[in-house]
Amino acid sequence: MTIKIVQTDRELQDAYHVREIVFIHEQHVSPELEMDEHDQSATHFVGYVKGEPLAASRLRYVDEYGKLERICVLQEHRGKHYGNQIIEAMEEEIKRNSYQKAKLNAQTHAEGFYKALGYETISDEFMDAGIPHVTMVKTL
Repeated sequence: MTIKIVQTDRELQDAYHVREIVFIHEQHVSPELEMDEHDQSATHFVGYVKGEPLAASRLRYVDEYGKLERICVLQEHRGKHYGNQIIEAMEEEIKRNSYQKAKLNAQTHAEGFYKALGYETISDEFMDAGIPHVTMVKTL
């Protein structure tokens, strides 16, 4: 997979398209919650295989953390380590910007996936967009 930090309108639309399929259509998150005010200032990532967008995420800097958000891979492409690759790219960008810590709010069904990547759960379960989540952190 080729991962790009979004530079063009086309790449941004590709990232939004993947997010729309995964979060709005598959997980039934309302469009108003999925596409929020932070999209304007975030750094967006999009992953391509053979020119087709199939993974996306965004990164923001909050306090001392690089905050990984909206991480998603199209359903038919899960299990191929694309999620690991996009997280790795995000962590590299965090370090390039002189931050040492990463943070994310993981859907609880994905908590084990993030633990395997070195993230530690630091919160109790909470609901976000009607989906149970936990907050996780990692020192880079």
